Amino acid sequence: MYKKRREQYLNKIESHSLSLFFSGKAPQRSNDQNYPFSVNRNFFYLTGIDQQNVCLLVAKGEKDAACYLFIEKVDPVKALWDGAGHTFEEAAKIADLELKDIKDITTLDQTISQLLSTSRRALFGSIEQIYLDLERQSNLSEPTIPIQYAQKLKELYPFIQTKTNQMILAELRMVKDQDEIEKVKRALAITQMGLNQIMFTLQPDKYEYQIQAEYNFVLNANRTIPSFDTIAASGKNATVLHYVENKDQIKNGDLILFDLGVEYEHYCSDITRVYPANGKFTKRQKEIYEVVLKANKETIKWLKPGVSVQEFFDYGKNILIEGAKQLGLIKEDAEINKYYYHSLGHYLGLDVHDVGNYSLPIPEGALITIEPGLYIAEEGIGIRIEDDVVVTSKGCINLSKDIIKEVTDIEAFMTSKKNK
Repeated sequence: MYKKRREQYLNKIESHSLSLFFSGKAPQRSNDQNYPFSVNRNFFYLTGIDQQNVCLLVAKGEKDAACYLFIEKVDPVKALWDGAGHTFEEAAKIADLELKDIKDITTLDQTISQLLSTSRRALFGSIEQIYLDLERQSNLSEPTIPIQYAQKLKELYPFIQTKTNQMILAELRMVKDQDEIEKVKRALAITQMGLNQIMFTLQPDKYEYQIQAEYNFVLNANRTIPSFDTIAASGKNATVLHYVENKDQIKNGDLILFDLGVEYEHYCSDITRVYPANGKFTKRQKEIYEVVLKANKETIKWLKPGVSVQEFFDYGKNILIEGAKQLGLIKEDAEINKYYYHSLGHYLGLDVHDVGNYSLPIPEGALITIEPGLYIAEEGIGIRIEDDVVVTSKGCINLSKDIIKEVTDIEAFMTSKKNK
C-alpha cells in the first residue's frame, strides 16, 4: 500500500530530484513536557510510520529511483522513560521497504551530501532540485522543519532548486483507496455510538459541555480522540459556525447542533446532526429542518465524478434558496447569504478539511462531506446536516447512512430512551 503510494508520487515528480518528508516533532509545552505528537500527514501517507524524528528520502534519477527511511536507533535508556521506538526491522515492515533502505537518522545530512556530489556516491546522477513539504501558510508561529531544512540546503547547496511538493500530495490524496475508506468507516462507527449516547442523555436544563462529556466518554472508551473541537451549540449558538465554548444551559424547546468527529488511525470523520432537547421538533423547527435535509439528500443523490467544486456548491445552495423562499425567509436569491454562509462541503481524510486541488473536477474515489445548513438568528434556530460520502462512478456511497437524520427516526429514538 505505502509502496504503491510512493510509486504514484515518483510518477508525478521530475527526474534528477530528491524529495524529503519529515514526520515532525511534538512542540514543547513547558520546561519538561511536550504537547502530544501528531505526525505529518504527508509523511504518514507515504510510510505509515507514526513516530517522531523520522525522515523519508525519495531519490529519482534519469532511470533509477529509490526510497530511504531515516529513523532513530532504539536507545535502551530512552526506552525506559518514553518507550522504545520502532526497530529498523519494524519500520521496514510497516513502510514496505527493504531493510537495507532503513538508515540511522544521524546519517541523513551525510547521505544527501553524497547524493549531491560528483563522486561515485552520486547514485542518481546530477540532482537539480529538492522537493520539500513546504507549508504555504503565513501564520505559523515558527518555521516548520521542512522550511528550516530548505533554508539550510540553500546555504549549503545554492545551486540546488527547492520546490514544494504539497500540491502533488494534495492531488494524490484526493482519491482514497479501500484501506483509507475502511478507517473512515471505523471512525464513523464510533461517531455513531457517540451520537447515540448524546441522544440518550440529552435533555433540557443540562449544559452543552455535559452532553459533550457524554460524547467524549464514548471516544475514550474506544481509545480514539475527536478529529476537531466538538461543537455542541444550543439555540442561537448554533447560528455561529465555529461556536466551541459549549458553556450554555440547554433550554426546553431548543434545538442543539452537534458538529463533531472521530480520528481513527489518523483518518477523520466529520458529522453534523441536530436534535430537539426535549425529544420533539416544533412545527417550525421541522419545516426548516426538512429544507436542509432535502438539500443534503438531493445533493448526495446528484453528486458524481467530473462535477466541478463550484457546481457542487451551487447545486445544494439552489435547493436551500428555493426552500428559504417557501419558508418565507427570503424573496430574492441573493438574500440566502443572510441564512447560509459557508460552502457545501470539503474533502475529508487524514485531515478534517483534507488537502486537494479544488480547481480540478471532483474525482472518482473522492471522500467528501455534504453539509447544507440554514441559520436563523432571529428565531434562535441553526440547522446543519452533514454526511461523509465516497464519490463513485455509480454515484455517492453515503458512509454515514446509519447515523439517523430523519425527523421521525430522531423523535422515535429520543422517545424510546424515556421508556428505559
